[in-house]
Amino acid sequence: MTENPDEFFKRLHEELLQTSSWPSEYLFKFIVKSDLAKINAVKDNFDNIGAVIKTNPSKNGNYTSVSVNVIMTNPDQIIQKYKDVSHIEGIISL
Repeated sequence: MTENPDEFFKRLHEELLQTSSWPSEYLFKFIVKSDLAKINAVKDNFDNIGAVIKTNPSKNGNYTSVSVNVIMTNPDQIIQKYKDVSHIEGIISL
C-alpha cells in the first residue's frame, strides 16, 4: 500500500457503500509466507463468523494465498478485518 492507510480505507469505505447492498458477501484475498503460524493467524481473524477459507500454495511453495469468503454487515466491518490482519508480518492484502 503506497498511499496513506487512512486515505485508502476512506476511499474503500466510499466504494463499498456505492457498489454493494448490505449485508453482503465479500471476498478477502491475502498472500503470506508459507508459514503455518502466519496462515493460522489469518484464519483466526475470521474464526466463528461463518467464513469459507481456502488456501493455495505458490508454485515454489514459498507463499500461500488465503481467500476468505464471508458475509459482512457493512463496510466498517470489512475495513476492521483488514486492520485486524495488518499486524501479520509480511501480509499482502489484495
